[in-house]
Amino acid sequence: MTLPRSVADVLEDHVTLEVECIDRMFLNLYQPRLQHELGVVGFFKAHRGYPFVSSALMDPISKGFVADIRRFVADHGIDLVNFAPGQRKDDVALAYLASFEGTEGVLFVGRAQEKTSVFRTEKRRNPITGATYPWLVRRSAIVNHFYVYAVDADFGPFFIKFCTYFPYNAKVCLNGNEWAKRQAANAGLDFEPLDNGFASCDDTKRLQRICDRLDDNRIERFVRKWLARLPHPFTAADRRAGYRYDVSVLQAEFSLTQVLDRPLSGRVFFEEVIRQNIDIGRPDRVSVIFDRRLIRRGKRQTPGRFRTRVFTEGVVPSLHVEYKSSRVKQYHKEGVALRTETTINNARDFGIGKRLHNLPALREVGFSANRRLLAVQRISHDPASGEAAFARVAQPLDLDGRRVAALRFADPRVHALLAALVVFRLLPDGFANRDLRAHVAPLLGRRAESMTAGQMTYDLRRLRLHGLIERIPGTHRYRPTSFGFHTAIFFLDAARFLRHGMADLADTAPTPLRAALARVSAQADRLAEQAHLAA
Repeated sequence: MTLPRSVADVLEDHVTLEVECIDRMFLNLYQPRLQHELGVVGFFKAHRGYPFVSSALMDPISKGFVADIRRFVADHGIDLVNFAPGQRKDDVALAYLASFEGTEGVLFVGRAQEKTSVFRTEKRRNPITGATYPWLVRRSAIVNHFYVYAVDADFGPFFIKFCTYFPYNAKVCLNGNEWAKRQAANAGLDFEPLDNGFASCDDTKRLQRICDRLDDNRIERFVRKWLARLPHPFTAADRRAGYRYDVSVLQAEFSLTQVLDRPLSGRVFFEEVIRQNIDIGRPDRVSVIFDRRLIRRGKRQTPGRFRTRVFTEGVVPSLHVEYKSSRVKQYHKEGVALRTETTINNARDFGIGKRLHNLPALREVGFSANRRLLAVQRISHDPASGEAAFARVAQPLDLDGRRVAALRFADPRVHALLAALVVFRLLPDGFANRDLRAHVAPLLGRRAESMTAGQMTYDLRRLRLHGLIERIPGTHRYRPTSFGFHTAIFFLDAARFLRHGMADLADTAPTPLRAALARVSAQADRLAEQAHLAA
């Protein structure tokens, strides 16, 4: 088995499993009408019939909600855990999950004090009469939050975090890969799990179809199912009046997992990819990954930071590419897979709404960004595509049994043809056989009359079938293709570079190039001697 040497080599020949799936998602649960002051006024005055609005009216709702949670904990024999400052909540959840034996249920409820945005009333004074009056304002405050950690039969481990103060916003955290694992098991697929993914599967196409089925409707039903089971602050009368939780996407991760057949070589490969793509976060390159046009100057300048960062956790490096408030992360997962993840933290970065029904559009952005990153890495790191393009020009072609002569790089006639193409690029109506002869002959030190029309026809055929020129429809005139023009420029520049270099090497006098090559040769001889290699 050969070691992978390039991005294309790895992705084409060394990937044993490739799966795209929605990964972690953070959802906002909120009541849209209660996110602004006038909506809160309408809730208390128009809906609940109070003559005034004050935080004093919110306090009984909050106390009743907390009492309901404590009653729920007691009735179901669930632990109530007080999280310590700085404590990792996921570590506590993993300990409870390890001892959980059922298929569905609440693991525990945790309580933590966290900062959030709430409504308060403050006393204001009328500047004319001097009378005081209450005024509703939105402020940041540190209040209690309850984390309900649970296991769902379809979605696996998740949590819902409720704020205990008005407007009682909540958050849901779920994992699409865990959902896919359960669906794959129910479908009878034979697979090996990977932490937050898959390491192998006997039917990759079927597994991908399962992952593709996770949509906004399934997630919505999952959320409504648990809201119906758990205590929350909105009464049945509130919900009938339209005061029920809506669901929006706070954060969504879209993962592409590519399991490699050689873990060790995969890690070496990935570290090389990081070295080659440390500048991939530049605006001109990141705009390709996210398929967005970036405006660099003026009042309409695209906001946000565009950069690349490399983090190392233990000995595992990861590549992070940032676009506005979203990012793409790439790393070597558990030593067996190349993992590419696009995390969208603000759907409006891409002109998409935040409501859950926009998930299909977010999927398209996330999965496309993963693929584009890999495509950029192929181009920047892999010479194979360049080798194919070079062979397309410099090697003979066989087109349906017809042999097309090569355009050899070192052939003076080829360079004369390419130099003519650069000139013809400026002609709006293209060029004909006699135009090509008039330009090529002087470049070869010959008179135009000494070259026949048949010779030019032979060259026109070579240029056309190699894709460097195309016939203008309905005429006997030609024009350079974009590929032909760029190839001509590059070949001519490369030839000039080689002529200068070869001149330095052929010169008997010392030159910087000869001195540098001599040092390289001496180091190679010394290395061979140390390795006891024969000359």
